[in-house]
Amino acid sequence: MDSYIAEKIEVSQTLLIRKVYVWMCAALLITAVTAYRVSNSEELLRLIFSSKMSFFGIIIAQFAIVWFLSARIKTLTFSTATILFALYSVLMGVTMSCIFLAYTQSSIASTFFITAGTFAVMSIYGFTTKKDLTSIGGLLIMALVGLIIASVVNYFLKSSMFDLIISCIGVLIFVGLTAYDTQKIKALMNQENTEENQKMAIIGSLMLYLDFINLFLFLLRIFGRRR
Repeated sequence: MDSYIAEKIEVSQTLLIRKVYVWMCAALLITAVTAYRVSNSEELLRLIFSSKMSFFGIIIAQFAIVWFLSARIKTLTFSTATILFALYSVLMGVTMSCIFLAYTQSSIASTFFITAGTFAVMSIYGFTTKKDLTSIGGLLIMALVGLIIASVVNYFLKSSMFDLIISCIGVLIFVGLTAYDTQKIKALMNQENTEENQKMAIIGSLMLYLDFINLFLFLLRIFGRRR
């Protein structure tokens, strides 16, 4: 009986972890399609980028959704959490539409495949390693705070060399965070396949989605060819 229960829980864990990656890939697809469609619509581009208020409104809405999902995930229904995640993916696609205007499509595609390969390797490492990455994760989060501050400073300095350094450090940080978050999600999914745990899987998908997006953007700043 005990072996049957253990096997049932293991199957549930596998299904939950699989869902994390399926939802993450679905969100990336939504973002990519939205970004491409918006970049090919002059009306939408004017609407979004003609005024700082509309653009920053979208940015604020993205932060608000991430905060709300993270803070209220236990009280939200699974369907609401899923809709919010999908909405966030759309909004991210709207803001990322500008990369199709700044970089060539070939460099965007090649950078995406580089990102996908790097992400896959680090995610597999985080999933299979026996090493506890908790302490490394703490350091990476502190480094991320420093990176954000440095990016704000360089917004005013406008130094291309400093921007390259920031991008390289950003790649290293999100490579590490991919492994750390994967291990964290694996531990989080060490439960049965209930609705509560499916909602936590949504949060796990969001974490990996953000790791992928940020890794892609920093790699694009390094390898992308501008128009």
